[in-house]
Amino acid sequence: MSSPTDHLPPPEPPEPAETPAPEPRPSRDRGAVAVLLTTAGVLLAVLMAALSAVLELQLVSVRVGGQLIGVSALLALVGNLFIGWFAYRATKHKWAVFPPALIWLAITLIAAGRTTEGDYLIASNNWVGWAMIGLGSLSWTIVGIRLVSSSPAKTSARTLY
Repeated sequence: MSSPTDHLPPPEPPEPAETPAPEPRPSRDRGAVAVLLTTAGVLLAVLMAALSAVLELQLVSVRVGGQLIGVSALLALVGNLFIGWFAYRATKHKWAVFPPALIWLAITLIAAGRTTEGDYLIASNNWVGWAMIGLGSLSWTIVGIRLVSSSPAKTSARTLY
């Protein structure tokens, strides 16, 4: 006697589940290029911060009609925000903002002290110099807070400012 399953065709072997192809690993060349570009971005941001600090120090004593104008303080605020944006945008690393900030702050604080001849680059009665240091430091603080408070997935050049 034959069973009802004798007339059925043999079962087909199950198809193997398709596994996604593994992500290609970045080659050493692409890794080296990424490190080189990150280094170049950080160095360029540090150079921009140093030049910005020197330019701002040169403009501290600019007067119009005998009165000090705050062009140096305004330049420190806007320039440091730009340099911070550039450092992050060029490298895609949050830490890249800190070297230019430290260089800018070091140059301005050194300028606030006496030179070897006893002169001051930023005189104690020059409100623009102190405003420049305050607003420049504030701009670096704003950049740092924006980067730290944003999640890694949401951080982009658009959301930075």
